[in-house]
Amino acid sequence: MDPVERLYLDALLEAAEPSPSTDAALASDATLASGAHPPLPGGVLAGGALPGGHSLRLQLLAGARARRRPAERTASWAEPYAGRVAAMDALLGAAVDDDWNRVIVEGWTLQELVAHLAAKDGLLAASVGAPVLGPPLAAVDALGRTADVQAYERSRSPEQTRRDWRAQADALCRHLSTLPRDTPATVDGLDAPVGDHVLARMLETWVHTDDAARVATLRLPRPIGPHIHPAADLCARLLPWTMLMSGIDGSGRILGLHLTGDGGGDWTMPLGIADPAATRPPDAHITADVVDFCFLLGRPGELDRFSAELEGDLDLAREVIRTAPALSGP
Repeated sequence: MDPVERLYLDALLEAAEPSPSTDAALASDATLASGAHPPLPGGVLAGGALPGGHSLRLQLLAGARARRRPAERTASWAEPYAGRVAAMDALLGAAVDDDWNRVIVEGWTLQELVAHLAAKDGLLAASVGAPVLGPPLAAVDALGRTADVQAYERSRSPEQTRRDWRAQADALCRHLSTLPRDTPATVDGLDAPVGDHVLARMLETWVHTDDAARVATLRLPRPIGPHIHPAADLCARLLPWTMLMSGIDGSGRILGLHLTGDGGGDWTMPLGIADPAATRPPDAHITADVVDFCFLLGRPGELDRFSAELEGDLDLAREVIRTAPALSGP
């Protein structure tokens, strides 16, 4: 392994010193692709090569110097979110000045993307009585709050924005440790148990960490299976809603969903939002990779890249896939 590449990977290891609540997750994120350890899925760096682009050596050296706190202690059901916060923080620790000005998604720079994550974490915090950091809470919709936090953070340094986002995430995690998973919460007009809102925050943080890594031409390891599975379960339960939002009522139809890979599983999903549990075989079957499925629902633009095996009512299966991204967005 090239010494500079090894330096970068060592930085990720050292930045991911685990806390008792997230040992397994951070161990997965930090495993080195070397003879002494199991290889990461697909390698840490795309194609097993160093990322290209400007400031490469500065990025790697900055990553070696960067140290981020371990994931905040929280409720066991919120650990998937805490793990993705820790992983994003590790990635941000390797960013240099040029990186913060790169456009990542939605026309947002990396600094604006981090402010967006802080804004949405703050909306969930407000709903459950956790501290809300940053500017005073005026707008309570996602886009409005994002605009307010981004405007506030533009007058601050990228490192201050990173600290503000992490402080908001940590405050939320600490508060969640005192709450039952089924505590009601309302975010952006959506009523759901706080556990589901936290899984939505996990999915968005995971997706945007991957967005930032792609721009840097880095390929990061997947979360551990026990953290992926609840996110996949949320995505599966959202399918009746994504269909309905797209103008298709799936009432009376049943889908068999088989997701492969660590964290996958099998779901038999009634496709009407008021349908009872399924008592007969599915009308259609979809088999896909579990991470691809989560990203299909979690990130716009994944539809053209999504690959699946379909059986049974192929038109129904295609409609489920076509409508799955209906809730994805900024």
